[in-house]
Amino acid sequence: MSSQHGAPERDVPEGPAQAVRDHLTDAGIEYDEPGPGLFTFSLPGERKLQTPVRLDVGPHALGVHAFVCRRPDEEHERVYRWLLERNLKMYGVAFALDHHGDIYLDGRLPLSSVNADDLDRLLGSLLTYADESFNAILELGFASSIRKEWEWRIDRGESTANLEAFRGWLERDEPPAG
Repeated sequence: MSSQHGAPERDVPEGPAQAVRDHLTDAGIEYDEPGPGLFTFSLPGERKLQTPVRLDVGPHALGVHAFVCRRPDEEHERVYRWLLERNLKMYGVAFALDHHGDIYLDGRLPLSSVNADDLDRLLGSLLTYADESFNAILELGFASSIRKEWEWRIDRGESTANLEAFRGWLERDEPPAG
């Protein structure tokens, strides 16, 4: 059976889907529901200004997907090792890669976790992991680009405000510690 858009209809338990709607509304998070049990929204951060998130209420589990960063330009092994080491300490989600090498936080939780307390903990964890890891991923996987941008801005007297997090290793002309 298909929906009006040609996609197969999904068997979505209404209780967990309604719990997600209620939690997002109560938390003041604007969201879209492009299909039954599919929720898309962004979480605001400090280092990573927006983290796009998709929650997917399925017949047996809640899928959690959040975009963190595009595929690193360099030092892939170092970046991926750093991510895997972080996975050992995380709740509900883990770092993962898509077929392009882009970095996501991804997880599957039982439908019993779809309640206000667990959703709050899950979304808080997503935001924390995306936000706290963002600069380290950039330092490890995009150091050459950051350095070129820094030098270009310094040479032209442009603002370096958006590169402030990297000032230390850039001014010391060192590689990032990562």
